[in-house]
Amino acid sequence: MIDVPIYNQAGEKVDTLSVDEAQLGTEVRPALLKQAYVMFHANRRQGSARTKSRGMVDGSTRKLYRQKGTGNARVGPRRSPIRKGGGVTFAKTKIREEYRLSMPKKMRRLANRNALLAKLVDDEVKVIDSLDFDAPKSAAFRDVLDAVKVDRTCLIALDPANRNAALSARNLENVSTIRIEQLNVFELLNHRYLVVDRASLEAFLNGSAWDNADKEAA
Repeated sequence: MIDVPIYNQAGEKVDTLSVDEAQLGTEVRPALLKQAYVMFHANRRQGSARTKSRGMVDGSTRKLYRQKGTGNARVGPRRSPIRKGGGVTFAKTKIREEYRLSMPKKMRRLANRNALLAKLVDDEVKVIDSLDFDAPKSAAFRDVLDAVKVDRTCLIALDPANRNAALSARNLENVSTIRIEQLNVFELLNHRYLVVDRASLEAFLNGSAWDNADKEAA
C-alpha cells in the first residue's frame, strides 16, 4: 500500500489516503508506458502536411533547351525537383488515419493507471481535500499550488462540475487542466506534478469516473 498525504488548501497535511499498488499495475511498467505514450502522440497528428510531386506541379513538360551545344549543364523540364518551383522528390501525401495507432482498451486503462503509479512512487501527486472555490480566481489557485510546493509543470485533474476551479487554473503559467475521466498517460508524463482533489482521485481509482465518461459517450 502507498500512503498518500492529503493536504488542505493552506498546504497543511490533514489526512492520508491508502492506495493499493495492485489497482495500478503493481509495479511501474516502462514498456507499456512508452507504447501508450507513442500511441497518444501519434493519434494527435493532424496529418495535414502536403507537398506536390513533379507530376502535381503546373507547367510544361518541355525540355528547357537542347541537350548539347549550349555550354550549359543538361537540364530537363521546369517541373524537375532540382529546380526552384519544381516538384518535391518524395511528396507528403499521408492522411491522419495513416499515422493512427491503437491499443486494446484494457491496455490503455492499465497504462493510464500505471502512469499514476509512477507519479505516486516519485511523490509527484499532490492530493487536496477540496478544490472548491467560491468564485473563479487565479491568484487563489496559485496560492494553493505554492502551499503544496508545486514549482514545475502541473496537471490539474478535476470533476467536470467543478467549474470555478477549472476557470481559476486555466490562465496559470505551466498549468494544464483535464477532466478526471480523461486522465491519461500522455498528459501525466508531460507534466511533473499531478494535483487532484480527494473525491476525484477516489473516483478514478474505483472506476466510477470511466463509467460516467462511458455514459456521456453513449
